[in-house]
Amino acid sequence: MEEIRAAAVTALNMVLGFDASLAEIVLLSLQVSLTAVALATLIGLPLGAAIAITRFPGRRFLMILMSALMGLPPVVVGLTVYLLLSRSGPLGEFGLLFRPTAMVIAQCILVTPIIAALSRQVFRDLCEEYQEQLRSLGASRIQALRTLLWEGRNRFLTVVLAGFGRAVAEVGAVLIVGGNIAGETRVMTTTIVLETARGDLALALALGFVLIFIVLMINAAVYITKDSSEPFAD
Repeated sequence: MEEIRAAAVTALNMVLGFDASLAEIVLLSLQVSLTAVALATLIGLPLGAAIAITRFPGRRFLMILMSALMGLPPVVVGLTVYLLLSRSGPLGEFGLLFRPTAMVIAQCILVTPIIAALSRQVFRDLCEEYQEQLRSLGASRIQALRTLLWEGRNRFLTVVLAGFGRAVAEVGAVLIVGGNIAGETRVMTTTIVLETARGDLALALALGFVLIFIVLMINAAVYITKDSSEPFAD
């Protein structure tokens, strides 16, 4: 018990003292996850909009597939990306394996179906709310899309934040494709796994505190944006 208490005190001191090694790991984690979510948003948001407001052959199958991909096992994604980026893989010549880029790719694959599926639902709800109004104004499809994006901005922000929460807490895929190399690909989640196995509870706890804080901030932001989008919320 004393060992755990001492580790917790050391961890708090590391967090409050902005320990250099801790800051390096946190910054790399945020860089990788923010990049992955940005790419996933650029892919998933238009995809969700296309599925919500257009009709085309295979649309229902794509909706089912997109929902199924929301539950992709991270280790399977990590293995797939590893095989693609390994020296014997089709993309091996680019030398991306065990680099932050490989981790971004893995997280992007995991987050894109989530953003696409959730944004499709948001677009569908917005279409039901504003369809008659847009039709009476004679808005074109582009004008209608712009209107829906603006009116649903808080809801779309919630979708993106949900994707970021999924990305920043990911461990399996990034561990496989990143290799958990010190100073190169060591992020919060993989470091927690490694340091716990080593018995260095102080660093693991410090990163755990930071990760919990980030997750709490994400959930608070989701609640605030969701609440602000409801005009009659208490």
